[in-house]
Amino acid sequence: MIEPRRYREVMATFPSGVVVLTAFGKDSLPRGLTVSAFCAVSLNPPLALACIEKTSNTLPAVQHAGGFTANILATGRFDGIAWRRPESDRGGPILEADSAAYAVCTLKETIEAGDHWILIGTVVEGAHDANVPPMIFSRRGYFGL
Repeated sequence: MIEPRRYREVMATFPSGVVVLTAFGKDSLPRGLTVSAFCAVSLNPPLALACIEKTSNTLPAVQHAGGFTANILATGRFDGIAWRRPESDRGGPILEADSAAYAVCTLKETIEAGDHWILIGTVVEGAHDANVPPMIFSRRGYFGL
């Protein structure tokens, strides 16, 4: 089996978008973390998945809220922590000023996968700005398109 360090190096080469997954905790305060594993699963119904480490401090908030918001960060932006609530009571904070797009998801299924959980969510709300390019992460660096 491949060694963990080598595996990280291999996977870090794969370019991905930069997604901040957010949710509201039991105290109604926002929680969030950056994930590299986020993608579409199905068009009908609209499903997306994100992978989150089992030890994440944001995981209890996702479980409590019954959902999450995937904020796809914009190139050259992350100016602050300005956010707004989604229409759905299940999603997390929307980082409009820093995102090229977002998808609010209600939690449909959770699948255990090694040291992570795969969260499958039904997308109930979303938007994008065609004039704002998304940020790309590869080899531990952030880039624009």
